[in-house]
Amino acid sequence: MGYQNFKELRVWQEAKSLSITVYKLTENGKFSKDYSLRDQVRRAAVSIASNIAEGYERNSDKDFIRFLLIAKGSLAELRTQLEIAKEITYMNDESFEKLEGHCNKIGAMLSKLIKSRSA
Repeated sequence: MGYQNFKELRVWQEAKSLSITVYKLTENGKFSKDYSLRDQVRRAAVSIASNIAEGYERNSDKDFIRFLLIAKGSLAELRTQLEIAKEITYMNDESFEKLEGHCNKIGAMLSKLIKSRSA
């Protein structure tokens, strides 16, 4: 598939970085005390990188695409949860904009990778 392992995929690296940022954001303040939303946000963020890795390791373009689509779904879930967190003031506008930009970048990378593997 062009790489030795999934860790070399730029989209996986970006998704892992997003997960770390989400964990750090949710460990303080109001967010840290809302266990339900905090845990759901964390699971969605981790799911993105995890599905990229799992799909890549299947060694099949068809399976890889399926897992990339699942990662896109988790990304949409995360974006929705972050919108809610912002509106209930669990994060400031600056933090939200940074995360939203990161999510958009990963979404574009996933779309491009899906398209390239579908051709």
